[in-house]
Amino acid sequence: MKKSASCSPIRVTVGLCVKNSVFTIREAVRSIIAQDFSHEFVEIIVVDGHSKDNTLNLIMDGLKDTAIRSKVFHENEGISKARQIVVDNAEGDYIIWVDGDMVLAKSFIRKQVEFMDQNQTVGIAKGKYVPSKNHNVSIVAFLEDIEFLLSTMFEGKTTSKSLGTSGCIYRAKAIKEVGGFDPYIIGVGEDMDAENRIRQKGWLLYITSALFYETRRQTWKSLWKEYYWHGRGGNSLFRKSWRVFKLYKMLPPVALFVELLRVPKAYKISRKKLVLLLPLHYTFKRIAWVFGFIKSELVKN
Repeated sequence: MKKSASCSPIRVTVGLCVKNSVFTIREAVRSIIAQDFSHEFVEIIVVDGHSKDNTLNLIMDGLKDTAIRSKVFHENEGISKARQIVVDNAEGDYIIWVDGDMVLAKSFIRKQVEFMDQNQTVGIAKGKYVPSKNHNVSIVAFLEDIEFLLSTMFEGKTTSKSLGTSGCIYRAKAIKEVGGFDPYIIGVGEDMDAENRIRQKGWLLYITSALFYETRRQTWKSLWKEYYWHGRGGNSLFRKSWRVFKLYKMLPPVALFVELLRVPKAYKISRKKLVLLLPLHYTFKRIAWVFGFIKSELVKN
């Protein structure tokens, strides 16, 4: 499905890989439409993982009265395959990754494009995470907000091996140069793998001033499921290249120690005593990750 062609060259491809996001997708699409970057230079590639709800219809209804050109694909093989579909079909100089639960600040695309235009050696640039202004978020969501805020609060060159794709702009040339995303990575981890290969090719990774927000997990159960899934993907990635991340850093005791060191900074930012729970929260996630990693290992053996 594609909108009528325009003579304007595409500068930005928005990669929207979604599945069953009916409760959050409307706000995500609205934030894309509300950008102060001209629609005539933007295309959106939707890759739907065979949603069983109304996600796809909400996306297309939201885009129908805009000048944003769109393409829709379907897949049922995982997020890495979905991202590669975007890469294979992107016409833009840049690819901006938007998840179904993300909200972009109005200036997000413009700031990201301007930054990449001015910094030709940068392959990936991630925006800064903004915590929710909703005072009714759960303790779990609050702690997740703080965690993500801490990870992107400093602008500039970064050596992080886990920027993730959400809130990132990729130089199309860079991701295509390294062969795109690995479709054989099961679950998650495709982003760390791509980042590693892009960095090895000499491209730089940065954090910029562009702002975005994601809806975080609200319960301990949902948080466990997410990081258990991350652990299974981590196993697939580790088998491919054990140098991508240091396995010992994923162990709960190490996670506890690292997070204890971040509590003072978290309190200085938030002024809330709830941040004292960050070590517990982070350790909980790492335990879930380890269980997922071990489960995947046992299945393969």
